[in-house]
Amino acid sequence: MTTSITPRQDFEIHPQLTDPLLPELLHPDRLLWTPRELAELTSTVTTELTSGLRGLLRFDPDHRWWARLALTDGVELWLLSWLPGQRTKPHDHGGASGSFTVLQGEIGEEYRYPGGPVRRRTHVAGEGIGFGAGRAHQVTGIGTEPAASVHAYSPPLVATREYATLADVPAEIPSLAPILGR
Repeated sequence: MTTSITPRQDFEIHPQLTDPLLPELLHPDRLLWTPRELAELTSTVTTELTSGLRGLLRFDPDHRWWARLALTDGVELWLLSWLPGQRTKPHDHGGASGSFTVLQGEIGEEYRYPGGPVRRRTHVAGEGIGFGAGRAHQVTGIGTEPAASVHAYSPPLVATREYATLADVPAEIPSLAPILGR
C-alpha cells in the first residue's frame, strides 16, 4: 500500500487563477502587511496577472460584482468590478490596512481619516494606493467605461463598518488588538 502526503497549503487561491507567480506574491508566512506592501501586491497583481484577471471579470448592471482571488493568514486579495455609477456605502475596513490598484477604467474615491476632512480622488488604470487602518472611504465607478480594481487587506477577514456618511466616521477607530488576540 502506498501512502501519499499532500503538502499543507497555507493559502487559498481562486481556482481559475493558475499563474505560478501568485503563490510567490502571497508570502503565506507574513502575518501582517504594511500599506506599502499591500500597494506593491495589488500593483504587481494588476500588471503581471492581467489576462487571468480579465478572464474572471464580470459586470452586473444590478449589483456590484467581486471575487476573492486569494487568502492567507495575513492578507486577502479581491477583484471588484464597477459599472459607471456603482458604488460602495461609506465604510472603513474594521481596523485593517488596505490597498487597491485600478486594473481598467476610472474609480472615484471620497475618503477620510478620523478627525480629518473628507477628500476626493480619481484613480485611473494603473494607479494604486495603500492606506492605513483608520481610513474610511466610499468608492464609485466613474467615467463612461466599466472599471475594475484589485484590493488587498491585512489582517484578512476583518468586518467592515458602514456609515451613513463619511462625516459619521468616529474620531478614533477602535483597536484591532481584541480581534487579533493581542
